[in-house]
Amino acid sequence: MATQPLPLAGIRVVDYTHFLAGPYLSRCLAGLGAEVIKVERPTAGDAGRHHPYFIDGQSGYFLQQNMGKQGLCVNLKDARGLKLVHELVRTADVFVENYRPGALEKLGLGYKALSQLNPRLVYCSVSAYGHTGPDASRPGFGVIAEAKSGAMAMLGVPGESPPLFRMPIADMYAGIHGVAAVCAALLGRTATGKGQHVDTALYDCMVGMHDFAVQCYTMSGGKEIPVQTGYDLPQSTVYGVFPARDGNLVIAAQVDDAWKRLAKVIGGEALAADTRFHHPDGRNANRAEILGQIKAWTKARSVQECTAALDAAEVPCAPVQNIDAVLADPQVKARNMIVEQEHPVLGKIRLANVPFKFSDCDVTLRTAAPLMGQHNREIAAKLGFAQAEIDAMVADGVLYAEEAVARLAAA
Repeated sequence: MATQPLPLAGIRVVDYTHFLAGPYLSRCLAGLGAEVIKVERPTAGDAGRHHPYFIDGQSGYFLQQNMGKQGLCVNLKDARGLKLVHELVRTADVFVENYRPGALEKLGLGYKALSQLNPRLVYCSVSAYGHTGPDASRPGFGVIAEAKSGAMAMLGVPGESPPLFRMPIADMYAGIHGVAAVCAALLGRTATGKGQHVDTALYDCMVGMHDFAVQCYTMSGGKEIPVQTGYDLPQSTVYGVFPARDGNLVIAAQVDDAWKRLAKVIGGEALAADTRFHHPDGRNANRAEILGQIKAWTKARSVQECTAALDAAEVPCAPVQNIDAVLADPQVKARNMIVEQEHPVLGKIRLANVPFKFSDCDVTLRTAAPLMGQHNREIAAKLGFAQAEIDAMVADGVLYAEEAVARLAAA
């Protein structure tokens, strides 16, 4: 039961982001209770609106990353539009953007200009390479950071080109780091009374994610470079993917006790008692022999039979699931990781929830992502603009809304 207000209740966020890293960051802030106002440009809006999957002209990609926000669509090249956003910034605690460094200075929305309007503003930038360094001005997406970081070079089968990550690792990791940094800056502001510029880079986040490769290289004096290993980790036997009769499963028995339990399942007491395999060095040295025995055991059984036997022996394992199985997973349901929302055009939609839980408040976002310009009039009125001024901006296209907004208002 929710007994406390949401952690960021009372915090206003101006969200001038597009695609993924920035929208995910501000979506998480919305889940934590912040009032998030998404600012878009006429008439295309956030580029994420044009990314599949589509139903009735609405993008699931956009809906997933922009739930819980209000929508303002305004022409910043018109002085009235820029004034409106500047007035909004005066009332804000946080401004989030994820454009190439320098782009927003040209619009009058750079950190220097906005911090003069509002010295308490926490201004968070997410970019490919950050706002300093020789690559700062280069364009980039998550796949660029994943490739340059060394992470992609360790993926896949030796001798073949590395595959793409099918999930946006760099974007999401940068987004959640941005959440942590924004919250820390807001906490710091309570002591100083001043905001600051948070500079987050996709490339930095991917380099910082290395749990092994950096120290492997530096501590070996440059002799060891982790490379592609296919379906397991040679330095952590047993830790990998194994084929079953009807699919695949993963087994994580790299710890001594877990290995002994696994050995007993697949080879009986004789294998479990083989002292060659009782320590990591021995298992790594005899990797081919061990993996061969495991594969022979898994290939003769279904995924369910394998996981049932391993679960009974308390050997960490899991099936390699497709997304249909994920959404049907009782654990996913128990953790409320799929949320149902009411969308003004699509009706009921189901999307992934934010992945953090609080004991005394509910951070589930029940409100669907906004239609483009859905809250134009409401936001402008709250900022003190007169009805005549708002009507004029609507008539002149300074405030723009997609056609569905008019239908919604009429209804």
